[in-house]
Amino acid sequence: MTAAADLITFDKVCKSFGGNRVLDDLSFSVAGGERVTLIGPSGSGKTTILRLLMTLLRPDSGTVSVGDDYLFHEKRNGDLVPASDAHIRQVRSRITMVFQQFNLFPNMTVLRNVTEAPMLVQGKSKDEAVARARELLDLVGLSGKEDAHPSQLSGGQQQRVAIARALAVDPDVLLLDEVTSALDPEVAADVLDLLRDIAKTSDVTMLCVTHAMKFARDVSHRVLMFCEGQILEDGTPDQIFGNPREDRTKAFLRSVIDEA
Repeated sequence: MTAAADLITFDKVCKSFGGNRVLDDLSFSVAGGERVTLIGPSGSGKTTILRLLMTLLRPDSGTVSVGDDYLFHEKRNGDLVPASDAHIRQVRSRITMVFQQFNLFPNMTVLRNVTEAPMLVQGKSKDEAVARARELLDLVGLSGKEDAHPSQLSGGQQQRVAIARALAVDPDVLLLDEVTSALDPEVAADVLDLLRDIAKTSDVTMLCVTHAMKFARDVSHRVLMFCEGQILEDGTPDQIFGNPREDRTKAFLRSVIDEA
């Protein structure tokens, strides 16, 4: 089988907040269809990577590519120059994200939360968007909740709506940022089971930040251990969780297991 081409590429990316360098000359890539989990202590740069891909932040230096396109740059007359807003929007349209705190529109019904982006961003007809939304709400176990507002749903139900909303735009890349950290353990387990099913039945490229190590081991093709804005260790789940090379990785995994 031919290896899939790289879909996401970070090349010598740096990002600082004040005097704190969160990403330090970071380079890595993710192949199309690959599921990669980022682990490591708080402040090691994991969520910053996701926020850069969602264009919620911009790198201080280096480049980020999605497929054949740069995200924050474009080529003009053979030179690499800062990208226009239209270029950034076009490239970023291939990526979607499920946030830790759901981020649903509180004034919209469940159905409209899921149909809004396909209609406004992708130009789908209302009938097409609604049909797809109903399929996805059935997938996440929320058939019959189309007319509810987020305030009428539990946290677990809200996160399921957020997952359906993310999938509604048929993304090439799905970003997951600690999607169960705001949920009770039993509810979190149900949401993780749903994401396992999506991973098994979809070819979407996934980049996941999580402290749920069993989930990471189950769904990931690769696991990246971050420390101080750099990749300390990169390997398969069996290697990282079963036989980590670095003492810092071993200590981190012990602390996560002890917390659980």
